[in-house]
Amino acid sequence: MMSGYLPGRSPLHRLPAGVKLAALALASIALLPAKSLPLLVFGLALVLLAYAALGRRALARLTLLRPLAPVLAFMLLLQAWAGGWTPAGLMDGIAVTVRVLLMVLLADLVTLSTALEDMMAVLERLLAPLRRFGVSPRKLALAVALVIRFVPVLLAAWRGREEAWRARSTRRPSFSLLPGFLAHTLRLADQVAEALDARGFGRHEASAPPPPKVGDEHSR
Repeated sequence: MMSGYLPGRSPLHRLPAGVKLAALALASIALLPAKSLPLLVFGLALVLLAYAALGRRALARLTLLRPLAPVLAFMLLLQAWAGGWTPAGLMDGIAVTVRVLLMVLLADLVTLSTALEDMMAVLERLLAPLRRFGVSPRKLALAVALVIRFVPVLLAAWRGREEAWRARSTRRPSFSLLPGFLAHTLRLADQVAEALDARGFGRHEASAPPPPKVGDEHSR
């Protein structure tokens, strides 16, 4: 389940988790209005260079994003259709696709270079004000961190099922893979829940004995 993090000693690994999460948030906000395709392609090239600098295992993670290809293609066609199938509309569609891909890669770059414990510590500090409303920052931080960590794991599981399908059949993978994938996801969630329960996560501390009632000492 923790395969999202790649241990290392690169400059990106040594950056504090809070700095990386803040930079990711700022980059996402800056990319939203960006429409310049050369600028977006330049940013994508820089991110791919960052992956290359982290080694082969980091580059291998890029193959896990293959299931996003149909979604990106649909976004491209939808944007081109909205633009009347003109060259300008097609360029806008390419810009939107590159922008989304760039944001996904940036987020994955943070997760592969940030330990789960460090990410949880930052999220727990950010969510601390919710404690006054009865919300546990630690539980919420763990939930967010697990969602982030599960994404590459589930993508790898789906890719494995696709490869198994292609090994048995010449047809393209269909939605018949979905029930088995969902069952695998539920089993994985049960295993995580059992592991957390075995470690006592979320278990309330033993309540202290109630204070003696007024007059108890006099009645003894």
